[in-house]
Amino acid sequence: MCSGAFALGAAGLLDGRACTTHWMYADDLQRAYPKTRVDPDVLYVCDGPVWTSAGTAAGIDLCLHLVRERQGTAVARAIARRMVMPPQRSGGQKQYIETPIPLRGSPPLEPLLTWMVAPDQQMTVPLLAERAHMSARTFARRFQAETGTTPHDWMTAQRVLLARQLLEGSDLTVDAISVRAGFGNAAALRHHFGIRVGTTPQAYRETFRVSQRSA
Repeated sequence: MCSGAFALGAAGLLDGRACTTHWMYADDLQRAYPKTRVDPDVLYVCDGPVWTSAGTAAGIDLCLHLVRERQGTAVARAIARRMVMPPQRSGGQKQYIETPIPLRGSPPLEPLLTWMVAPDQQMTVPLLAERAHMSARTFARRFQAETGTTPHDWMTAQRVLLARQLLEGSDLTVDAISVRAGFGNAAALRHHFGIRVGTTPQAYRETFRVSQRSA
């Protein structure tokens, strides 16, 4: 469970196998044991007799999966109900990862980044370069150096982050959130949300709104 995967790696049990661990330690695990294949997005991995999970709660998911494999779905559901948790969670670790946008602080770009946050802006690299008073090639290179990503990826990540905040803290519909966050329509929101968060907007809202009400 969780960082216990490092003990398996030290024992050589992960060599040639797929595994997972908490997303905070996934890169460290992959570097320490390069013969394994670390999947940082899933809640648990079962590769032969070696089973690994993400964080503490994902360890419970793995245990329920073990019960489901050995005793059947009905028993696993009964245990999950007793524990007041879903018998099988949808999505993976992505939905639990905080995603602040990389920003290394470049004074020439800060005004532009502030302007880019507005979800109703329609942006192209030539337009952004013009506002930054740079050539398109220089702007693309400077943007990558200062933010660690491309203008399109930066903007998409900002909009997904806003959508997550609205799903957690408002009662707006998914259609309304897609417009508010700058995606224009629900289909585009679901597409980018699935890629970056690993679940659907509705499933994300159900998970985190329930968590907030239970807290």
